[in-house]
Amino acid sequence: MLRPGSARRWLAAAGRWSCRLLALLLLVPGPGGASEITFELPDNAKQCFYEDITQGTKCTLEFQVITGGHYDVDCRLEDPDGNVLYKEMKKQYDSFTFTASKNGTYKFCFSNEFSTFTHKTVYFDFQVGEDPPLFPSENRVSALTQMESACVSIHEALKSVIDYQTHFRLREAQGRSRAEDLNTRVAYWSVGEALILLVVSIGQVFLLKSFFSDKRTTTTRVGS
Repeated sequence: MLRPGSARRWLAAAGRWSCRLLALLLLVPGPGGASEITFELPDNAKQCFYEDITQGTKCTLEFQVITGGHYDVDCRLEDPDGNVLYKEMKKQYDSFTFTASKNGTYKFCFSNEFSTFTHKTVYFDFQVGEDPPLFPSENRVSALTQMESACVSIHEALKSVIDYQTHFRLREAQGRSRAEDLNTRVAYWSVGEALILLVVSIGQVFLLKSFFSDKRTTTTRVGS
């Protein structure tokens, strides 16, 4: 038989482990429609994506060019009837939120057709709808328990952490790409300077040698 003190400690430990397990379950993606993709967009190319959306659903499209050229791309979003909802030219990053006015397949495209020799790496996050309630009976009349309230707070904090991590990963990838590009340019410039210095040095050697070389002249006598 458990003593009162040990029973309280056991219940407290069980409550902590239950909250931890529930917090771990919150990390598993739910049925909400969220797509995060990073893809390569070659030069003179266009890539389109399609999503079936029901009427009245709130959606958000966010994109950013990670590598390539001037880090810009064309973006276009159309509804099922082909009407343009969003269109931007040569954007490095942007975010657009809209509410679907009709049922059907929505199309959004990224274009690099204006570039002739540089390919791009593009990241986009397309969120369809809102996250389902954490607890099915969250709209009940009674208030949430202390454990449920703590789990909701943990869930919101984890979503914020994921957003910040994604943002910093993109910034790190873009910074690394810029640094590698700068390093390549510096390397090529250094090689060019070395070749120019070598050519100038060889030219100076031959020029100085010509100054100190003896010029022998021959005279020819004409006999009578």
